[in-house]
Amino acid sequence: MRDLPLIVGYALAGALAAAVPGAVLLRALRRHSVTVHIFVLLAATVAAALASVLAVARAMFISPHDLQVLLLVLAVSAVVSLAIGWWSGRRMARDAMWADQVRQRERQVEAGRRELVAWVSHDLRTPLAGLRAMAEALEDGVVADPATVQEYHGRLRVETDRMAHLVDDLFELSRINADALDLTLSAVPLRDLVSDAIASAAPVAAVHGVRVVAAESGWPTVTGSEPELGRVVANLLRNAIHYTPHDGTVVISAGRDQDTAWLAVADGCGGIPEADLPRVFDVAFRGEPARSPRNAGPPAPVATSNANGGGGGLGLAIVRGLVEAQGGRVDVTNSGAGCRFVIRIPAG
Repeated sequence: MRDLPLIVGYALAGALAAAVPGAVLLRALRRHSVTVHIFVLLAATVAAALASVLAVARAMFISPHDLQVLLLVLAVSAVVSLAIGWWSGRRMARDAMWADQVRQRERQVEAGRRELVAWVSHDLRTPLAGLRAMAEALEDGVVADPATVQEYHGRLRVETDRMAHLVDDLFELSRINADALDLTLSAVPLRDLVSDAIASAAPVAAVHGVRVVAAESGWPTVTGSEPELGRVVANLLRNAIHYTPHDGTVVISAGRDQDTAWLAVADGCGGIPEADLPRVFDVAFRGEPARSPRNAGPPAPVATSNANGGGGGLGLAIVRGLVEAQGGRVDVTNSGAGCRFVIRIPAG
């Protein structure tokens, strides 16, 4: 027991000789990763233990054989400890990065939700105010001549259709976000899909004075869900028509690259600022003022004014969700006098 204070002193001196430089190194590496911090911390701890044992062993005059055995045991323990520390550090770093990404994603989703509520509230407020004003005018007899009454009825129908379209978009987006899509994959000929979309969008294109041109050949068959793919093509086509100036042209083409088929819709919108390109498919992003319509033609008649848009900025967000749900992707680039949207999905 008489040697106990001396042993403690030697052990403390050896431990401090290794621990102090380790603490200084940790401070110098404070901007590095969690893995590096944990590894350096364990290395300093192991070094402090080794230094303490060596100091005490030399003071106690342990035989060379016993000292060699002791150092061998400590070395094996050190290697195992450092290996476990490195593995644990990398795992903790991955978990920390994953948790940070989840938090960022949650913040983005919450910000998108607030922005969507604001956009939808704005888009509903305007048609609802118009519906109420026209309904009160009809109810109070403010308008009585048949022509004006018919015009009001047409406006009521148009605004009702607009709100119904917005509600449908919201429902579809909620299904996408909840991963509740019921997809039935089959072989889908893109030529037939595009022909139906062009026929459906013909009245809108006529109102805007826009020509829709489809390639004569090169139409592949893809593997996908026909209703969802039809909505994707319809959304892209109507979006292109909406932002193409009067007397402009929208071009639809398709092709195949090995196991992937692609379909492209090129408009004449004038292009999107490069900084806004990554946000084009975000919910409620409308690209203002980058993609504000510049239609120089006559205003649309009342009965077809819904073609001008008025949606909640959900069309392209729905396109991305539906394409990704079928194992594909969608991209947009500036090309020529406008933008080129390209969807890529598995070929049939």
